[in-house]
Amino acid sequence: GRPASATIRNVRVLDPVAGIDEVRDLTITDGVIGGEGGESVDGSGLIAVPGFVDPHVHLRVPGREDTEEIATGTAAAAAGGFVTVVAMPNTEPPIDCASVLGRVMEIAEVEARVRVGFLPAITVGQNGEGLTEQGEMAELGAVGFSDDGVPVANAEVMRRALQYQQITGRPLVLHEEDIDLSGSGVMHEGPVSARLGMAGIPSLSESIAVARDAALAGLEGGWIHICHVSARETVEEIRRAKDRGVRISGEVTPHHLALTDEVVVELDPRRHKMNPPLRSAEDRQALIEALADGTLDCIATDHAPHASQEKDEPFEQAPFGVIGLETAFAVCNTYLVERGRLALATLVRRMGADAARVLGLPEPSLVAGAPADVALIDPAAEVVVGDGGFESKSANSAFLGATLKGRVEMTFAGGQLAWRR
Repeated sequence: GRPASATIRNVRVLDPVAGIDEVRDLTITDGVIGGEGGESVDGSGLIAVPGFVDPHVHLRVPGREDTEEIATGTAAAAAGGFVTVVAMPNTEPPIDCASVLGRVMEIAEVEARVRVGFLPAITVGQNGEGLTEQGEMAELGAVGFSDDGVPVANAEVMRRALQYQQITGRPLVLHEEDIDLSGSGVMHEGPVSARLGMAGIPSLSESIAVARDAALAGLEGGWIHICHVSARETVEEIRRAKDRGVRISGEVTPHHLALTDEVVVELDPRRHKMNPPLRSAEDRQALIEALADGTLDCIATDHAPHASQEKDEPFEQAPFGVIGLETAFAVCNTYLVERGRLALATLVRRMGADAARVLGLPEPSLVAGAPADVALIDPAAEVVVGDGGFESKSANSAFLGATLKGRVEMTFAGGQLAWRR
């Protein structure tokens, strides 16, 4: 693609980090903010914000291209206003060595509509035992390392990974769960699971694991980022760790910010079965407050595509996971901003600059001279999720059929036009 030039006329330019919030023309010249601009776009009633960054997606390459490819996953990202996504390694085979990492990076180079970073595995085969060649993969361009999908169960292995980190300088991105405590659980352990007679996943299976790794990171002077925080107890652990100076950050998904385990009574695994599970109203309140005050640093979708026939099983048997890239902004805008729970400027930060910062990535900005990483949003437009299908190959959205407010009209990623409605 060629670098874009455009003039978005009469648009609300909102960049909370740069302290910009004004209605004016936004120009893009040869892929950079500023200059003479080019093709004229009417921005009246629209908001231009720095493009979003998603530190946690599953692109299913290699091995499950039937559910997502890099081309379709990054098209979904661009349609959601994202300019950078970071992909997890739990593929078939897992991304756990330089040769597999190099291969997926080459595919992304050809197919991706937005920037794609990769988080190769912490342990070989994600088996929780031997560490991967992290130095070699960091040199190749790994953003960080994660065994997402399976936690690193052994504390000594985690300690060695934190020691190895002194060489790579890259974050460890952690799916936190005590697998033994979670057992065969399929939803949040609480009154709803009891009522439905379903095996529950206790909140403590998450928070106990976070407490351990925060302690190890403190001991080794490490840098850790906590995936998809779902429980009030976990928020408390992260807050305590930050207070004592641990370098720790946390992310929260749109579905955990918007929904609770009460919806599971609909018994629709396509929409409501994910790990960590949707939890209680009290947990949801704690997550919203923690996102507002910065205890939770950013939003991440955990975009997890699945084939419809996989999800078309009884709730207990179906796989965990929902897609989220195309609806992330609209969900958070509808459930949080519109309801007065979060300022729009805070949402824009938590989906953009703050999400980049947790993994040490460049922060999208609307200041003159910055690369054009811009999402153009119509805040008043209503969308019915799933109408007209998805850019993703999969349709397992937690918000299927819901009416949401806020629609992405255009996305410029890395100086190029990546999406136009």
